[in-house]
Amino acid sequence: MSDPDAQIESLKGAENLPRHIAVIMDGNGRWAKKRRLPRLAGHRAGTEPVRKCVRASARIGIEYLTLYTFSLENWSRPKAEVAGLMIFLEEVLRRETLELDQNGVRLNAIGRLDLLPAGTRSALDRSIDKLSKNRGLVLTLALSYGGRAEIVDAARRLCEQVASGALRADDIDEARFHDSLYDSSLPDPDLLIRTSGELRVSNFLLWQIAYSEIWVTDVLWPDFSEAELIEGIRAYQQRDRRYGLRSS
Repeated sequence: MSDPDAQIESLKGAENLPRHIAVIMDGNGRWAKKRRLPRLAGHRAGTEPVRKCVRASARIGIEYLTLYTFSLENWSRPKAEVAGLMIFLEEVLRRETLELDQNGVRLNAIGRLDLLPAGTRSALDRSIDKLSKNRGLVLTLALSYGGRAEIVDAARRLCEQVASGALRADDIDEARFHDSLYDSSLPDPDLLIRTSGELRVSNFLLWQIAYSEIWVTDVLWPDFSEAELIEGIRAYQQRDRRYGLRSS
C-alpha cells in the first residue's frame, strides 16, 4: 500500500495511535547547502512538509502536533538569517491561517514568546485568536523555545508562589510542576520524530518526553512527506510502552 491517501485512510480509527506527536524539524540548512542555495531557501522549502504533516495528522485523527520551530539557541545565528526567519514566519502565518481554519485546526505556541519581534508576535497572536474556537487538531509551535528554559521558568513561577505564601514547598510534586509548564493542557508526547538522522533531542520538551517513543529518519526536513509520518506512526504502533515497568 504505497499510496499516501490510502495509508492515511487505513490509519483512521486504528488502535494504538499516538495522541500527541512532537517533531524536531531538522535539516533545512543541509538541504539548502546540498543545492548551493541560501539557508533561508531551505527554511522556505520546509513549509510544504509542515503543511503535509498537519493535513495528514488531522485526517488520521492525531489530537496534538507540536513542531520545534525556532529554538532559544537559534537567536545566536547571524542577524540577517534570524530577521529573514521572523519575516518568513509572519508570511506563513498570514498565508496558512485560512487553510488551518478550514481544517478545524487550533493554533498554540510555547516558549519565551516575549523575545519575538513585535510584528511576529502580533501575527502569531492574530492567528491564535482566529483559530481559537476550532476543536480539531491542536498545532503547537515551539518558538523561542528551550526545554531547560521551560523548566527554569516553571521553577521560578513555583518559587514566586512559595515566596508569596500561596504555596508550600511541600506541596510541589510532579503534577504541580507540570501545571507550571508553558502549557499544562498539552499531554506528554507519545511519539517524538526527528529528521536528518541526528540522534539527540536538542533541548526539546525535556520534561515532557520522559517516556516518549523516539523515531528517527535520515530524511532532511524539506523532503519529509506523509510517507515518513506514516512510517513513524506505524513504528510507534509496534512499540511496547512499559513506562519503566516489566513487560507482561
